[in-house]
Amino acid sequence: MSFDRTRLPEPVSYYEGLGLAFKERRGKWRTTACNFHGGTDSLRINTDSGAFVCMAGCGARGGDVLAYHMAQHGLEFVEAAKALGAWIDDGRPATQHKPSPLSPRQALEVLAVEANLVAIAAANVAHGVVLSQVDLSRVLTASGRITRLVEVFA
Repeated sequence: MSFDRTRLPEPVSYYEGLGLAFKERRGKWRTTACNFHGGTDSLRINTDSGAFVCMAGCGARGGDVLAYHMAQHGLEFVEAAKALGAWIDDGRPATQHKPSPLSPRQALEVLAVEANLVAIAAANVAHGVVLSQVDLSRVLTASGRITRLVEVFA
């Protein structure tokens, strides 16, 4: 089994397929909403490579659509590659690679962002706000990331 980068989806169609609308249509870097923290126009996406970075400082960044898919859905590399059709079953047995864990500092940074998001959502629900499907999905992703960090570091 192996990863084939050429089988990754084309960046613009991938991001637009997720419902992200670009603010401008020219240039290599385009602006859209950041689903990681809910910003309306803070995520910059490179339309050539698929790289992304949040300019609002939520810490979201990555080098391609695979990194985005991993971060957005809380998936490991192989799971995300399979979901995007870039993982090829070549008949060889799969070798298990233990992913490199985050440093404790990185884990705390992720935990701080995700816990803050969950706390804000809980406060909104307590005040009678009904979460949208996008918000609910993001809260579930955050709780999955928190649970994963607990599994790794506890």
